Amino acid sequence: MTEPWVTVLKAASTAAQWHTNQRRKGAAQEPYINHLLEVAQLVAEATEGHDPNLVIAALLHDAIEDCEISRDQISEMFGEDVTTLVVAVTDDKNLKKEVRKQLQVEVAPHQPRRTKLLKLADKTSNLRALAVSPPANWSHERKLDYLAWARAVAHGLRGVNPWLEARFDAAADAAEQAMRAAAA
Repeated sequence: MTEPWVTVLKAASTAAQWHTNQRRKGAAQEPYINHLLEVAQLVAEATEGHDPNLVIAALLHDAIEDCEISRDQISEMFGEDVTTLVVAVTDDKNLKKEVRKQLQVEVAPHQPRRTKLLKLADKTSNLRALAVSPPANWSHERKLDYLAWARAVAHGLRGVNPWLEARFDAAADAAEQAMRAAAA
């Protein structure tokens, strides 16, 4: 049997390959793998390293949505537990953006604990990026809307992990401060 952390590194390598040409939306255009690694690190720290499959899911959480990787591919490579977590945080791109966003708010409170951790880590990473490198083509209003939406999703995730919730709150505050400074 392969050691769990060997599989984590396999997932990191796989995620880097799948997202190789993808960049973050921010002005700095960071490689997308930076986001996946940050989400994985947040999850690993929040679980004190006790849930390697959740860390793997964090590394792969955007693969279905962004890279058109199939559920079956993930399951074959990393197992059904990882796949279930990835699917749970994958938006249905057949729905309109507004519907997808509203569903995230509505579904958040009812998700299993591990899914909540993954979703909260993702939102934390996204707000950290918004604070330091927002998309150049986003208006001030769009950034404020994103922040309000992320806070609404996170509200439904409360109670899952105080440490991670504090990281989210700090990221949201930093994003809000950065927006105020940019608008001044």
